[in-house]
Amino acid sequence: MKPDAEARAAAAEVRAIYREWEQRPLERSCTGRGDCCRFRLTGRTPFLTRGEALVAALAWRAAGRTSVPETADGACPFLKAGRCQIYEGRPFGCRTHFCDAAGGPASRKEVRDLIQRLEEIDTRLGGRGGVNLPGAVAAAMNPRRPG
Repeated sequence: MKPDAEARAAAAEVRAIYREWEQRPLERSCTGRGDCCRFRLTGRTPFLTRGEALVAALAWRAAGRTSVPETADGACPFLKAGRCQIYEGRPFGCRTHFCDAAGGPASRKEVRDLIQRLEEIDTRLGGRGGVNLPGAVAAAMNPRRPG
């Protein structure tokens, strides 16, 4: 996957949104335990916009990976030995801590403006809303180009 100029610009916009989130003065205390990454146990799987999936796919490729593995236990495919292998490229839902140990999910009021910007990027990239994490990143890793 070699991103074109539009994809590189979208990835830069998504990363800027992530940085803006990190600079907000909200109480978060992620301990990196990985409990929230066990989707089958939590009943929550993050849904990614195309821009988020692109950033995650770029991080996964940078780690030398070429495909998204399936997990038998229903955990995030990027979780290994209890740690996120794409931590810097993790999606917005992972950053807003659905984990109870990290303070629970951010309120809609706290993230609405950032979600709207992610949705605008999704629309520009031809997306139609969030897709579950494994499927979204797998699609971003192997985009089908017309022609």
